[in-house]
Amino acid sequence: MGKLKKGQRFSVRIDGLSHGAEGVGRINEKVVFVPQAIPGDTAQVQLVHVKDRFAHAVLEDIIDPSPDRIIPSCPHAQECGGCQLQHMSYDAQLQWKRQQVQDAVERIGHLKVPVLPTKGMDTPFGYRNKAQFPLGRDGGQVVMGFFRRGTHNIVDLTQCEVQHPLITRLALQVKETVERLGIEPYDEIAHTGVLRHAVIRVSFSENKLMLVLVTKTKEIPHLDSLIQELVETVPELVSVAQNINPKVTNVIFGPETHLLWGETHLMERIGRMVYAISPRSFFQVNSTQTKVLYDLVKEYADLQGHETVLDLYCGTGTIGLYLAQEAKQIIGVETIQDAVHDAERNAALNGIDNGRFIHGKAEEVVPKLVQDLGKIDCVILDPPRKGCEQVVLDTLAEAKVRQVVYVSCNPATLARDLAHLAAREYKVGSVQPVDLFPWTRHVECVVMMSLGNGLGC
Repeated sequence: MGKLKKGQRFSVRIDGLSHGAEGVGRINEKVVFVPQAIPGDTAQVQLVHVKDRFAHAVLEDIIDPSPDRIIPSCPHAQECGGCQLQHMSYDAQLQWKRQQVQDAVERIGHLKVPVLPTKGMDTPFGYRNKAQFPLGRDGGQVVMGFFRRGTHNIVDLTQCEVQHPLITRLALQVKETVERLGIEPYDEIAHTGVLRHAVIRVSFSENKLMLVLVTKTKEIPHLDSLIQELVETVPELVSVAQNINPKVTNVIFGPETHLLWGETHLMERIGRMVYAISPRSFFQVNSTQTKVLYDLVKEYADLQGHETVLDLYCGTGTIGLYLAQEAKQIIGVETIQDAVHDAERNAALNGIDNGRFIHGKAEEVVPKLVQDLGKIDCVILDPPRKGCEQVVLDTLAEAKVRQVVYVSCNPATLARDLAHLAAREYKVGSVQPVDLFPWTRHVECVVMMSLGNGLGC
C-alpha cells in the first residue's frame, strides 16, 4: 500500500490502549494512536501525524463498536480534556487500569508480583472535591470550563459528571456574575485581563464551598459586589480567597495568597479524622476513595503501637495522622512550608500529640533522621509523579527500615522504585490499584515492601 501519508483514511481495528488512554491499532504494521477509540472498536480514522515508527489519527466514525463502548453521559466528553474514558464502560476501565499497572511492574520493574483487581467506586460520578477552571473570552463572551483536549482553548462548561454538583453550580454562577459585572478574564496570548482561574473546593462532609480567585492583578474590580452576589446566590460558599499570579506561565498559582472573605479553611472528614484544607493545600480529590486508600495503608502498615513511622512527601499530614493512633510516633517530611503548617494544625485539630512535621526535602532530611533516631520501623512513601529520589530509597535500605508502604499515582515510577528496593533485599508484596479518578487514565496504587533475605520477587 506504500508509505503512509497525512490525510489518508483507513479502517483500523483497535486492540489496545496507550498509557494516555488513546486507542492503539496498526496500519501496514505501523502503530497508530487514535484518541476516543478503545479496544474492540473497528474505526474509520484519518492520519494527522506520521512518524517513522508510529502515527497519530483522528477518529471519524465507529464502524463496529467494542462491547465495552458506551454513550458518554457528559455533553462535553468529545472535546473536553478533563476525562479520557467517558466512552468506555466502568468495569472495562477498572480492568484496563489493572493491566496498565501490571505492564509497568513487569516491563519497567522486571518484577513478578501479583497486581490485584482495581478497587473501584460503587457510584463513579460526582466524586471530585476540587476543580480548577480557566476563564477567557470566545466571540466576545466570557467562557469558563476546561481546556479542549490538546489545546488551551476553553470548553465552556454547562455540566460536569465528575465534579461534586456544588462545584458546577458555583462555577456557573462565577461565570455569570463576572460577565455581568464586567470583570475582564485573562487573555494568555496578550497577557491582559484580570481573572485567570477560579479554583473551587468542596467539603463532602460539611457541604461547604471555598473559592480561590487566581488573578493577574492585585486589584479585582467590583470585588465587593462579586462576593456579595456569589454568597447570596450560592449560600454554601463560606470562603473566598485570592491568589496573585502576574507571570506569563502555565502554572496556575502564584506565590501570594490571602483571604478576601469568610472562613480560612474547609473542614473535611475521612473516617474519624478531620482535616483543615487551606486554599493551597494538597488533598486527594476523591474524598470517598481516599478513605479506601488510607484504610489500605493502615492495613499494610499493621502497626502495633510501638513503632516510629516516617511519612515522607507528607503534604498536609493526612496519611500519617490517619495512622497516628496506631503508632508510637509519626514524623512527616514535606517541602512546602504552608503544608507543614497545615499538618501541624491538623494534628492539633484531632488531638494528636505523637506527630511532628519537618520542612525540607526528603533526600536531605531522611539521612539526618536516620542518624538521630537510630531505628525507623515503617516508612510511608507518597511521592509526586516523578517518584522518589534514589538517595531516599538507598538511605531507607541502609537504615534497614523493616517495612515500606508505597502510595503512587504513577505506575511507571512506582515500578522503577519497587525494582530499586527489590535489589536492596526488599520483598515486594502484591500491588493494589485504587481508582481515585474514574473516567480518566489515572490510577493510584498501594504496595507493601518488607525487608527480607533476598529479592523475594
